[in-house]
Amino acid sequence: MARTQTPDDAQEPHRPALSHSLLEDAQALLLGTALCALGVQFLTAAGLVTGQTAGLGVLLSYVTGWSFGLWFFLLNLPFYVLGWIRLGPRFVAKTVIAVTLVSLFSRGLPEVLSFDRLDPWTASALSGAVIGMGLMVIFRHGASLGGIGILALWLQERFGLRAGLVQLGFDALLFAAAFAVLDPWLVTASLLGAVIVNLIVAVNHRRDRYIGR
Repeated sequence: MARTQTPDDAQEPHRPALSHSLLEDAQALLLGTALCALGVQFLTAAGLVTGQTAGLGVLLSYVTGWSFGLWFFLLNLPFYVLGWIRLGPRFVAKTVIAVTLVSLFSRGLPEVLSFDRLDPWTASALSGAVIGMGLMVIFRHGASLGGIGILALWLQERFGLRAGLVQLGFDALLFAAAFAVLDPWLVTASLLGAVIVNLIVAVNHRRDRYIGR
C-alpha cells in the first residue's frame, strides 16, 4: 500500500528548494572552495591532473609555469556570459565568488602547506574526496566552479547535445593531452580521483534531495 504523505513529509528539508541567508552562503562558499583548493594542492604536489576546467588549469600550470590559480580564474571568464544567460545573475555572482576564492586559496596554500612524502594514488583518492565534497557544498548553495559545466548545459539547451556526454568528451580530450605531456603512470593514477569526484556528485547531487538557492 502506498504511503500517504503527511504534513511532516511536506516540510522535510531535503525536498524543497531552500533559500539560504547571506551568512549561510558565505560560510558555505568559504568551506567549499577551501576544500576544492586543498584537493588541487594534493593533485599538484603529486604531479597529477583532474578533469573539467580545473584539470585544464592544472595541466596548463605544468606546461607554462603559471600558477593554477591564475589559469583557473582566466579560463572561467568566457563562461560567465553563458552562465548569466542560462542560469541567471544570482548563480553567476556566486560562481564568480567561488572561482575567485578557489584561485586565491590555491595561490596561498602552497605557502603554508607542503608534503614530504605523498603517494600518487593516495593523493588522487584524497583529492577526489575533498574536491567532491567541496563541490557538493558549493552546489547546494546555488553556485558552481563554472567552466565546461556551464558550456555543456548551454549546448544541451541550444543543440540537444547531452551535457554529460559533452563533459565526458572534454575530459577524454584533456586526459589524452595529459598522457602526451605528463608521466603516463601519474595520469593513470589521476583517473582514480576523477572517478571519485564524479561518484560523489552523482550519488549526492540529486533534485529529489537537498536543493539550495
